[in-house]
Amino acid sequence: MSYAVIPTLPLNTGLSPGYKHYTPQYNLEDLVQDIKAHLGESGGISSADVDNEYLISLAKKYISDPNDWARYFYNDPSKAYTRNAIENINQKANILLLVWNPGKGSPIHDHANAHCIMKILAGTLQETVYDLPDQGSDCPGPLDIKSDSRHTMNDVAYISDDIGLHRVYNPSSDQVAVSLHLYTPPNAADYGYNIYNEKTGKASFVPQAHSVPRKE
Repeated sequence: MSYAVIPTLPLNTGLSPGYKHYTPQYNLEDLVQDIKAHLGESGGISSADVDNEYLISLAKKYISDPNDWARYFYNDPSKAYTRNAIENINQKANILLLVWNPGKGSPIHDHANAHCIMKILAGTLQETVYDLPDQGSDCPGPLDIKSDSRHTMNDVAYISDDIGLHRVYNPSSDQVAVSLHLYTPPNAADYGYNIYNEKTGKASFVPQAHSVPRKE
């Protein structure tokens, strides 16, 4: 199989230029169309007729190629990370491109009774998963770490509130990281979600998770 040199990305992306990979046969558009076909009119991963393992397998099938996703790339250096909209599927799911600034990350958060599939498109992301605190306690106490994993390009991770809370951050000091996210249902964007204090376990509600609109 032949190799292809990836063209230099748009200026100021902060990504390392000129790396090589196998020429993909399954592109980002194929992935989005397959996700749309599978979700259809159903209610997302939480529906009995939707197979989250199948959606994870689709994400694994796609090999990152900046030729596919650079058009969605927008980074606000003043933020820890930027959420860029790729597709809204029948109000049942959101597909987003997230750009993470060096040394920055998310707070510890839940997923508002939704499910998240995350694929690393460039760079490295560290994911720390925490056990859910006691929901019936006013003072839950420090959050317990369940796992701590480093994900590199083309790795796929999955989380839901059944698994726990998580925090994602970019450990690089000089390179941005890019990830593809599928949220279904898109409850965080529509209704809001909770962030958590690591030392006390207390939750704070965030009204909505906003994204940069897709540019046609």
